[in-house]
Amino acid sequence: MYAIRLHAFGPAENLVYEEVEDPEPGPGQVRVAVRAAGVHLVDTVLRAGDYGGGPIPVPDLPTIPGREVAGVVDAVGPGADPGLVGRRVVTHLGMAPGGYAELAVRDAQAIHEIPHGLGYAEAVAMIGTGRTTMGILDVAEIRADDVALVTAAAGGVGNLLVQAALRAGATVVGLAGGAAKLSRVRALGAHHAVDYTAQGWPDEVRALLGDREVTLALDGVGGDLGRQTLELLGVGGRIVLFGWADARGGPTALTSEDLYARGITAAVAVGPRVLKRPGGLRGLEERALAAAGSGELAPLVRSFPLKDAAAAHTALEHRATTGKVVLVP
Repeated sequence: MYAIRLHAFGPAENLVYEEVEDPEPGPGQVRVAVRAAGVHLVDTVLRAGDYGGGPIPVPDLPTIPGREVAGVVDAVGPGADPGLVGRRVVTHLGMAPGGYAELAVRDAQAIHEIPHGLGYAEAVAMIGTGRTTMGILDVAEIRADDVALVTAAAGGVGNLLVQAALRAGATVVGLAGGAAKLSRVRALGAHHAVDYTAQGWPDEVRALLGDREVTLALDGVGGDLGRQTLELLGVGGRIVLFGWADARGGPTALTSEDLYARGITAAVAVGPRVLKRPGGLRGLEERALAAAGSGELAPLVRSFPLKDAAAAHTALEHRATTGKVVLVP
């Protein structure tokens, strides 16, 4: 099979498209002929080799990156149900990489059948990014009277949060960078779309809202942008943090003084909280796939050919993508 391999940590150009041996399913495993492989921002950090202290270990080299795949089961290992062959499935590979390839193996109990009518790329968007979104929504508890501000609203998680907030009846302010992304946010139905790369954007948000204030901030960007987002919260507002897009900027800075000053609350929806979730992550995956299968949520997807994984990483690192980035063999 062909796969993307990383032989040395460093820039995106270190991702090499080459022929490798086909993986064979072990006991209780299935092999998936991959039709779509998800690309995550974490993949770019692991590729650089500087993901110190994170929940996912830096891999031994050489490695095939990627942890989200969708495709068709083409073989099963000893003890796995032969009836799975030919099924359309999607799975998260967990801590073991191997997704940027034409074939991938996974424990049979960890796969999900793809809902009827849902494409491979959309399914792979929901198995990782979608399950994260479900976890965020559980913490956010969006209400119809909320004014919800979503950072990176054209991104993989952001676009799903915009959709979910609208379905809950909230007034939605979507932040995105540049005209093309703002157009995407407006197409999703956000009441307001604001360019956070423009100087003075918080004042634009205040002007658009008039006498209303932000009651819920959903922040996955962090850094200075996250801090500005925090400062838009009204009295009694709440902020839900789910990462930071720029490793140099770090997470949104806040202190107990911030909480006391306006009676706001802050919660983190990722990391240990979701990893230690009662019942594990499978329930979030099932809910995410069901939401996409029913049309409740429709993930945005940006596809690249598998051989162009380096270009996909570069685009993601430069925030030049909308929706979930997916590789197609």
